[in-house]
Amino acid sequence: MAQLTLHTIKPFPKSKKPRKRVGRGGAHGTYSGRGQKGQRARSGGKKGLKLKGIKRMLLSIPKIRGFRSPYPKVAVVNVGFLDKKFKENDIITPQVLLETKLIDKINKGVKILGDGEITKKLVIKECEVSKNAKEKIEKAGGKVLAD
Repeated sequence: MAQLTLHTIKPFPKSKKPRKRVGRGGAHGTYSGRGQKGQRARSGGKKGLKLKGIKRMLLSIPKIRGFRSPYPKVAVVNVGFLDKKFKENDIITPQVLLETKLIDKINKGVKILGDGEITKKLVIKECEVSKNAKEKIEKAGGKVLAD
């Protein structure tokens, strides 16, 4: 096999199309796809959208919509996930939830919500707990310790 150097590189077969020679008769007829008169109709006339310059650039800036709050949100975990991930009598803190990858960050704290079912006794520390979640945890025999 020949060594790959600059003078031996060839384009992929059929990847190079011959350039379109406009205005030489054939399918395009009268104006040969150049419209009527004007700079772009002449040979060597400017092509593309370069003529629109800055106006074109301003039109292509994407509009930013909506609002992003600068304040961090409380990380949320549902009771159903706690039942799946933890064993009987486990102590659950934000650090433990971070280690088990149930939450990504502890910026503003952690809140436990009541979606799902819980059957294990769990002890919750240093977390906010919704009313519904607190009822379910205590019904299963667990405890919610206040900060």
